Amino acid sequence: MSDWLVLVIAMAAACAVVLTITLFSNRRIDPENDDPSDTPDVIEYMTMMIGVVYAIVLGLAIAGVWEGRGAAQADVQQEAQALHEISQRVQVYPAEVRDRTRADVEAYASYVVHTEWSHMAKHGDLTDESAQKLEQIRRDVTDYHPANDFEAQAYQPLIDQVGAVDAARTARGQGAGATMPGVVWFGLIIGALVTVGLIFTLQIRRTWRELLLAGLFSALIAFLLFLIWDFDAPFGRGISATAGPFLDLFPGIG
Repeated sequence: MSDWLVLVIAMAAACAVVLTITLFSNRRIDPENDDPSDTPDVIEYMTMMIGVVYAIVLGLAIAGVWEGRGAAQADVQQEAQALHEISQRVQVYPAEVRDRTRADVEAYASYVVHTEWSHMAKHGDLTDESAQKLEQIRRDVTDYHPANDFEAQAYQPLIDQVGAVDAARTARGQGAGATMPGVVWFGLIIGALVTVGLIFTLQIRRTWRELLLAGLFSALIAFLLFLIWDFDAPFGRGISATAGPFLDLFPGIG
């Protein structure tokens, strides 16, 4: 099922529940003994304060998952750039070493884009095969003994770039799964139920304006929760980090 279809269903369901409860509760009201303005000030105050507190919590949660997505994309960029540097800096080595290293670099990049990416989305971790391919690149670089000073000057920077790839890959693996703790999700969902539920204490009537506002409010809460859920897995859902840096720097693997 598409993530956007999930969003539409969640928003429609939130609206339907709120409107249904409103309509049924209004049927039980005695028009002769009901005063719509008879809402205690303390209830209005508490409703407002709870809404403000929950809005702050939602904002912090969205900022946190958005920052996590940005960090995940930065890790991908760093990994692809370091691989590209290896492929370029190995130019000074003999043709046999250069071609072998470049082939292994492209094989690693291709595997990450076409195989490991979907594995991260489904399982939230990295594969052993990508670690083996990275180790092969490391051996390509470290096993060669520079034949002259010109090659020796390129040796240490190549080692550093291999280390940069390894560090970026590790960071990518750490950010592959969901980042929001379960207790936070519990608080967000309970807070949404309490916040939406409190609007019924304000004696909503069946006028189209009140029903429209109640429906839009519940749909907004559903949308914000969906946004947090979607950003919570940087590599696994609709608005996720992309493999664009690999495809830009290694167009041959597309």
